[in-house]
Amino acid sequence: MITPDLLDDVRSKFAHVDTCPFQGSRVFFENAGGALTLNSVVETSARFAAIPDNQGRDNPASKALVDIIKEAKAGAMDWFNAPSGQVIVGESGTELLFRLVRTAMSKTEAGVVLGSSVEHPASVSPRVRWAETFGHTNLDAPHDDGLGLVTPEAYAATVTPDTRVATILHTSPVTGMGMDLAGIAAAIRAVAPECFIIVDGIQHASHGLVDVDAADVDAYVVSPYKMFARHGYGVAWVNDRMTALGPEQLLKGPEANWEFGTRDTGAYATFHDVVDYFDWLGGKVGSATTRRGRIEDAGAAIKAHEKTLTDAMLHGVGNLKGLADYEGVHVVGGIDNPAREGLVCFWADTISAPDIVERLNAEGIRTHVRKADHYSGNILTPLGQSAAVRVSMCHYNSEAEVAQFLSVFADINSKASVK
Repeated sequence: MITPDLLDDVRSKFAHVDTCPFQGSRVFFENAGGALTLNSVVETSARFAAIPDNQGRDNPASKALVDIIKEAKAGAMDWFNAPSGQVIVGESGTELLFRLVRTAMSKTEAGVVLGSSVEHPASVSPRVRWAETFGHTNLDAPHDDGLGLVTPEAYAATVTPDTRVATILHTSPVTGMGMDLAGIAAAIRAVAPECFIIVDGIQHASHGLVDVDAADVDAYVVSPYKMFARHGYGVAWVNDRMTALGPEQLLKGPEANWEFGTRDTGAYATFHDVVDYFDWLGGKVGSATTRRGRIEDAGAAIKAHEKTLTDAMLHGVGNLKGLADYEGVHVVGGIDNPAREGLVCFWADTISAPDIVERLNAEGIRTHVRKADHYSGNILTPLGQSAAVRVSMCHYNSEAEVAQFLSVFADINSKASVK
């Protein structure tokens, strides 16, 4: 578990953990929009930004860069728990999802491409965009509005034997609910065993374990800026079966190469910093003797600590009421939902979501408005809401910060008038 002393050590490893360089003192509950950055990532980014050499040259610096990338890829393979395949870097998580979905859809015969109504547009958009181009039929398994997630049963009821490509959202950045990834993949493969399964793990990555071997999927995509690294690149694991389709690449280039141009060595190095952090944390909370074992111990501790935070947010801490204790406050996905991963999304009958976020921010509590737009309308519109407040936490947050949020919210709620 993450003890108070360990939490202090954890927080010391992150930049701007309790202060904003523009606002001053603040509580950061906007992690779903981009997590805090490791201090080591900041240092590594600066170090590699200054190196003029590229990979693939016959000089010591170039060879060192190649070795750094090789070491980072090995660490990433452990983090994904991937026994084979390869780790690749792209422009962003969204760009990688587009490329992977496009490759799978363009290299398979016409059939069904299957996703779900809970998904982020990063995976929905390429499905819709390329279905018409490549002659596929796009289908969505319906999500459960009350639970804020899609079930394996919903996929099982929608999948057909001619399903060629499927996308799965591992965790929703709006509801905060994690999907049963292995269960959904098994439901798909029971009917369409050769289907290519591509996972959007962007929201899940900082909150729980990733295990592509157990999930039995073909590709898994993350965005490092949402898992303690920085903006400017995305990371994906791709299995050999997916690569055998033949990715887009330069003419006469290496056949198994997914990456375009010279990649930023600093991107790989900063992702390695993240893996090293999970390794360090696992060593503090467990007794595993392998890097993957320590990563698993870290994931378990993160999950347990974040459940403590969301329980406090919902049910109160000390003498402060939780969100579930207020009449007229509604929590997306329900109150006691075991699928919740570090995030509480809610709305109130007596005050608008934008007003709540504005007033929280004025008191140094950073949250975010989710609007019923192209990002969140699939979740909020069926609930009859134009907007909701997203409070997204990570394992470096504390119960004291939750208490600060609840104290401010109590004052906001007491002053609210019926709209």
